[in-house]
Amino acid sequence: MAERYVMSIDQGTTSTRCILFDRRGRLCAVAQREHQQYFPRPGWVEHDAVEIWRNVRRIVPEAMAHAGVDAGDIAAVGIANQRETTVLWDRRTGLPLGRAIVWQDTRTAPLVDALRDRPGDEFFLDRCGLPPSTYFSALRIRWLFDHVEGLEERARDGEVLFGTMESWLIYNLTGGTDGGLHITDPTNASRTMLVNLRTLTWDAELLDFFGVPRPLLPEIRSSAESYGEARALLPGVRITAALGDQQAALFGQTCFSPGEAKCTYGTGSFLLMNTGTDLVRSHNGLLTTVAYKIAGEPTVYALEGPMAVTGSLVQWFRDRLGLISTAPEIETLARTVEDNGGCYIVPAFSGLFAPHWRSDARGVVVGLTSYITKGHLARAVLEATAWQTREVVDAMNADCGLALRQLKVDGGMTSDNLLMQLLADVLDVPVVRPLVAETVSLGAAYAAGLAVDYWADLEVLRRNWHRAAQWLPAMDPRRREEEYESWQRAVERSLGWVRPPQPPG
Repeated sequence: MAERYVMSIDQGTTSTRCILFDRRGRLCAVAQREHQQYFPRPGWVEHDAVEIWRNVRRIVPEAMAHAGVDAGDIAAVGIANQRETTVLWDRRTGLPLGRAIVWQDTRTAPLVDALRDRPGDEFFLDRCGLPPSTYFSALRIRWLFDHVEGLEERARDGEVLFGTMESWLIYNLTGGTDGGLHITDPTNASRTMLVNLRTLTWDAELLDFFGVPRPLLPEIRSSAESYGEARALLPGVRITAALGDQQAALFGQTCFSPGEAKCTYGTGSFLLMNTGTDLVRSHNGLLTTVAYKIAGEPTVYALEGPMAVTGSLVQWFRDRLGLISTAPEIETLARTVEDNGGCYIVPAFSGLFAPHWRSDARGVVVGLTSYITKGHLARAVLEATAWQTREVVDAMNADCGLALRQLKVDGGMTSDNLLMQLLADVLDVPVVRPLVAETVSLGAAYAAGLAVDYWADLEVLRRNWHRAAQWLPAMDPRRREEEYESWQRAVERSLGWVRPPQPPG
């Protein structure tokens, strides 16, 4: 019998990829296209959802052509997506009502401040596990209602649909205005601030609070189940999985047991720890979220610590300061010195995410002296990612009592061996990188394949995971804690930043 494949569509923040995997979890073909980033005002970040769908229409045939297969060779399709990015579209025409508002966008900061004053964090944490933040979708919906004339009324009349990117793609793949499915999964729905984490249903009290009408919202289905057949691009092929990108990476790293954790190091970084079927409420600045929900099985939860600026700090070092020409050069430059020379960088370019959740924090460079060279700055850039990770891991250990024993890593920054060693040193645990680097895409494929019995169970997926590299702790414990204290003092400077007086007019 001819080999069949599982297809993953990974819709990310800067590009969209289509990858085919075989039964051993090996990447067999890939096609990728970037999409434009729009920055219409300071703090605003937008995408064109039509452009993203157009890119999907191009890369799916490209990937199949690379593998020499057609739709009949595809067992199932899974979708991973940038979470929280919000798109509203017209139910009748199927066209977006403006550009999608990206998860990085901070235009809703005034709403966040108001929510923290009243009703306060506890109101939301008790229901959806999330604190008020510019990160989540409900505030973007509310902002659009408040700024686009007639939109809220149209939504109440059932003329408008909301979704994150997986909803938008599934809708178009399954027919669009001609019967397209309007669905999401719990990993994405749980990032809206509109879902009750215990029941995995839209919460009536939260909908009422934000003024979001129920007809606007997609149906919540399991992360792995047969949703329906594609009608565009892949006629007859079943779409059987959807996961937010970070939960997909957790799944692709086969972190199926409580206490297992992964961190994806990209533009931002996201550390997730599986807490099993226990919904662990964080008291230390983390997010309680859905890890995955396989049809017919109990919901699996996770604690998450998002870090907004990690890889993008390297990009800033390259593009804004001009101290390197390519991102990989930062490792070479950082290795020209033995330590950071007492210099620390806190990259709060748009505030700090976990565990602080302070949108008013600003980036600081602490410890500058005439001794500092660009090598020291390069090392401080890399250490900023390591120390942010340490803050999140400390919070996770305190919240769930499951001390981290190993950190699985993935993402573009993991090619930096110095950074990986720094992580092992500051966390005091082994850091391991898998053989298959595309863990987001792989996780979506694994969930899709499970839903159609392409893979029998989770243990088969565990056997597919292989280690490519490992870094062990080597730093003196006393030095580690002294440097961590210095980092924390730098963070205090960031949190204590005061906006300077604005000139009149």
